[in-house]
Amino acid sequence: MSQKVLLSSKEINIILHRLACQLLEHHLDFTQTVLIGIQPRGIFLAQRLSKILKEDYGVKQINLGLLDITFYRDDFRRGEKTLEASSTKIDFLVEGKKVVLIDDVLYTGRSIRAALTAIQSFGRPKEIELLTLIDRRFSRHLPIQPNYRGRQVDAINEERVKVMWKENDGKDIIYLVSK
Repeated sequence: MSQKVLLSSKEINIILHRLACQLLEHHLDFTQTVLIGIQPRGIFLAQRLSKILKEDYGVKQINLGLLDITFYRDDFRRGEKTLEASSTKIDFLVEGKKVVLIDDVLYTGRSIRAALTAIQSFGRPKEIELLTLIDRRFSRHLPIQPNYRGRQVDAINEERVKVMWKENDGKDIIYLVSK
């Protein structure tokens, strides 16, 4: 197994600031917008973007939620491994709001489909957008595309993208892993 560095910590930081600026450009003060990090790994990206928007760009208030999609997945109960649910924390209304779903890697699109179904349990959003750090564009099973993307990666099916976050893994780095 070999791994190649796709993005260093510095490059990730630059991309996060670019994504934050794109969000600001489209949502201004975030009074009608909520950010929803998809469990388990999208939450680190969502929390980091929320922090950047507040601390570096002066956004006063951002509603940030964490969404578990385990029971909405189409592969739930299909594998031998039992899936473990994460917690959902959405303590605000999404009814009539613009929702930005946030995940670290967009691969087949199945997780996003599950998130679209799961978010409906919290109300009917006015609009839903997708932000992803890595877009594996040639691996899609469903017609889902991000509104905001950090980096597009042309990985073949045997390769996978491994995102490591300082908060969870001790460092910020993204690898392309080959078998």
